[in-house]
Amino acid sequence: MAEILSALRSLMASHSPPLHALIVPSEDYHQSEYVSDRDKRREFVSGFTGSAGLALITKDEARLWTDGRYFLQAMQQLSDQWQLMRIGEDPSVDSWISDNLPREAAIGVDPWCVSVDTAQRWERAFAKNQQKLIQTSSNLVDEVWKNQPPAETNPVIVHPLEFAGRSVAEKLKDLREKLAIERARGIIITALDEVAWLYNIRGSDVSYCPVVHAFAIVTLNSAFLYVDKRKVSSKVSSSIQENGIEVREYGAVSSDVALLASNQLDKDTGLSSGRNDVCETGTCEAEENNNDLIWVDPASCCYALFSKLDAKKMLLQQSPLALAKALKNPVELDGLRNAHIRDGAAVVQYLVWLDKQMQEIYGASGYFLEGKGASKKRLETMKLTEVTASDKLEGFRATKEHFRGLSFPTISSVGPNAAVIHYSPQPETCAELDPDSIYLFDSGAQYLDGTTDITRTVHFGKPSEHEKACYTSDSTQVLKGHIALGNARFPNGTNGHALDILARIPLWRYGLDYRHGTGHGIGSYLNVHEGPHLISFRPQARNVPLQASMTVTDEPGYYADGNFGIRLENVLVIKEADTEFNFGDKGYLSFEHITWAPYQIKLIDLSLLTPEEIEWLNTYHSKCREILAPSMDKNELDWLKKATEPVSA
Repeated sequence: MAEILSALRSLMASHSPPLHALIVPSEDYHQSEYVSDRDKRREFVSGFTGSAGLALITKDEARLWTDGRYFLQAMQQLSDQWQLMRIGEDPSVDSWISDNLPREAAIGVDPWCVSVDTAQRWERAFAKNQQKLIQTSSNLVDEVWKNQPPAETNPVIVHPLEFAGRSVAEKLKDLREKLAIERARGIIITALDEVAWLYNIRGSDVSYCPVVHAFAIVTLNSAFLYVDKRKVSSKVSSSIQENGIEVREYGAVSSDVALLASNQLDKDTGLSSGRNDVCETGTCEAEENNNDLIWVDPASCCYALFSKLDAKKMLLQQSPLALAKALKNPVELDGLRNAHIRDGAAVVQYLVWLDKQMQEIYGASGYFLEGKGASKKRLETMKLTEVTASDKLEGFRATKEHFRGLSFPTISSVGPNAAVIHYSPQPETCAELDPDSIYLFDSGAQYLDGTTDITRTVHFGKPSEHEKACYTSDSTQVLKGHIALGNARFPNGTNGHALDILARIPLWRYGLDYRHGTGHGIGSYLNVHEGPHLISFRPQARNVPLQASMTVTDEPGYYADGNFGIRLENVLVIKEADTEFNFGDKGYLSFEHITWAPYQIKLIDLSLLTPEEIEWLNTYHSKCREILAPSMDKNELDWLKKATEPVSA
């Protein structure tokens, strides 16, 4: 690590102008949350492997900013050459630079790896002391990364209409109508999941995310896909071109954005309006004379492409595809429901297997009974670890129809590791399962018809009296918050910031809380984290009202650092609510649970639940039995029936 920092500082000193600091973001050229191995530059320089964070290297300091999900992980992974900066508690990176670096300091960043919003915010902060954000012509990290993985060249796949639910032609027509309304003649699409959704394509360029490294430009008259052509077979190319989309090399996006800015891109292609019947009766051609804006999403477009455009002729606002993608069509909703049934069956099969293994290997009392586990396991070769257990869970999922892989690295965590919110077990260092410790697993899968994400927390032995008092009480408060949010009814126009409190109130009563959001959207065989909506205390949760046919997770938690962690998570679909009244004629919304797996009764203090909460729990468990029974063998069904028996206070 010292050699990497030294090499970067040497490049900073020789840069023109010399750089006082270098910012290394987590993001790739598309501002992705999850990136390919080649794009893990921040991880390479810092050693911190979390998905969110930002590194700052100055002449004599190295600091890493990350959010509350990763505080513990960063403390464990950062060397003593790095200082952890806690987002929400310490000054932001731009404030720290403004206050601590000299006047007129030059701060370097690769403009391909930073969004317009972020770069402009930094520039405003730096201006106070005449500091400047310098766009480096190359990525300095790439220059010192000798064994940087090569770019992915995985094949582009057409996502069938039977799963997508809407054709490319329909999506392009809707998009062009939005361009015309906003008086825009073109849009630059940079977010990988938006490109994949619009063109009904998928890939495997980023682990766990079925996306392709690609850009798109759509004008009133034409459409382009910028991708490494080696990834596009002749069959796929023909399918794409049938939709009026021209395939160009990935690197050509830079020069084509410049052509777009000067209104030369359509002329360069010779394409005419009305491609693929998207613009009818020449309407688009007529409108083009009045539309002169280029639509750019400042949150996802990189600063490098933005810098090629005329600032006076830009429409800087959220991509219209973000909301269109979040509002699932009926085919996508049915696919998500079906995917979650298969996924729930895999989770129950895993719990049945794990329950048996914990009893046979460790002498645990098991999922249903309380009792201290035996102190010795049978054979060293039979031990279970966080990794071998999670591999088994993946194995159960892999047997299900339409399975295409995991949707994120499985969080399989025992005892103190469960307190690390985004813990990622490694084979060399992971913990062995312990019959007398909490086990939390947060996992999901990619199926052709939907993406899944579920968390359950279980215990196969008997906690100490203190642990039980803490854990069952805390676990019950998490469950109460989980139920409260899932049962919410709320008027149209309500955002996720307003609902976030519902999951926290039971914890707040005890002076407890958690450092992550409560819910995120989820894709249809796309990214497991999908915006633009979310349920969170973060201000951006105010930006987008929740709407019917959106998906969202419900995942409150509690984490006792160094001891244990608790989280419960289901995926919900937002639907119209049938209410007795309709105040203000707004219409009301509610949630439909589509995740199916039992909650462990022995970890719930039933005396803390209200009659309504017990009724909800029994109803949910009854549905679990009914929905999952056809996927179970006799042994699994017997276990499921026992796990979902009705309870009372």
